[in-house]
Amino acid sequence: MLLLGRAADPGSEPGVDCPGALPPASDPHLVDRAAAARATLGDSVFVLGHHYQRDEVIAFADVTGDSFRLARQAAARPEASHIVFCGVHFMAESADILTGEHQQVILPDLAAGCSMADMAAIEQVEQAWETLADAGLAEDTVPVSYMNSTAAIKAFTGRHAGTICTSSNARRALAWAFGPERRGRRVLFLPDQHLGRNTAVLEMGMSLDDCVVYNPRRPGGGVGTAQLRDARMILWRGHCSVHGRFSRACVDEVRARLPRVTVLVHPECQYDVVTAADLVGSTEYIIKVVDEAPPGSAFAVGTELNLVRRLAHRHPDKTVVFLDRTVCYCSTMNRIDLPHLVWALESLTRGETVNLITVDLDVAAHARKALDQMLALP
Repeated sequence: MLLLGRAADPGSEPGVDCPGALPPASDPHLVDRAAAARATLGDSVFVLGHHYQRDEVIAFADVTGDSFRLARQAAARPEASHIVFCGVHFMAESADILTGEHQQVILPDLAAGCSMADMAAIEQVEQAWETLADAGLAEDTVPVSYMNSTAAIKAFTGRHAGTICTSSNARRALAWAFGPERRGRRVLFLPDQHLGRNTAVLEMGMSLDDCVVYNPRRPGGGVGTAQLRDARMILWRGHCSVHGRFSRACVDEVRARLPRVTVLVHPECQYDVVTAADLVGSTEYIIKVVDEAPPGSAFAVGTELNLVRRLAHRHPDKTVVFLDRTVCYCSTMNRIDLPHLVWALESLTRGETVNLITVDLDVAAHARKALDQMLALP
């Protein structure tokens, strides 16, 4: 264990160094500096802002959206030589995979990782596949990996003829994996167990008994060969640190406090939260529901707090509250702040490219195969 702020292990973290001096967070001219750098760079830079970012960062984004939408937006801007991705590490990797060779992707703070993505190390996943192969189960197992995964996991998925999915199309991805094209007997779902379980049981008609959880920290994943053989969904033991904190008690408390509230949650939430909610859907779905609701509507939203606050401010004629009374931002997403954005932009005005995200060409090729399969889903 390393003491926070005292040392770092670059081998186990996507990035922890920040060379150069950041402007102080208290600098009253940060907004002006960001605007000036942005104007100087013009169309050569395209700034992407994930929905979970701070408002001060979103203010300078050319496009906002979820991770895959942003990566595709970057690929659709070939005139931009630099993509500044205000998100987390796996999102910037996806952008690098999908953009042209002449484009460079920048992550303003390399320490902006994703706890869920980090729960599936490529060495662990390769070992899990060996376990399935040794049991004679790999041939009829299809890997389906959530977009919230590293480039290495996406490449693993591509090498084994699987597909990537998002929270919006997970059902279609599973239908394809079990369908006539692949004829999968079972799916290895990476890395979020909750999205996999919720989709399989609530949208595909499977039972909880069809699902087993593979724990990479236990020998053989903590499950026997017979369990793996009988399972239809092998769920990786991973979760989102934000969505995983919501509980059934949160739902019960908000219903008691706001009797006419609509509970609206993300499918990364736990099964008992999703089954207790009124509506379940991706980040884009959550935004759409609140935007289109009539005045006077009341929502308790189970997703990242920056987005919930933004929705509440955008709709003063509606009641929009956070599902959990305890404040919870995505701590890694919040590493992208205005000082880091200013530093990245001002560096570009001086001809310096900082925090460049580059995916190995072989890894990128296999990851692109899995991403293309997702785009081809029926």
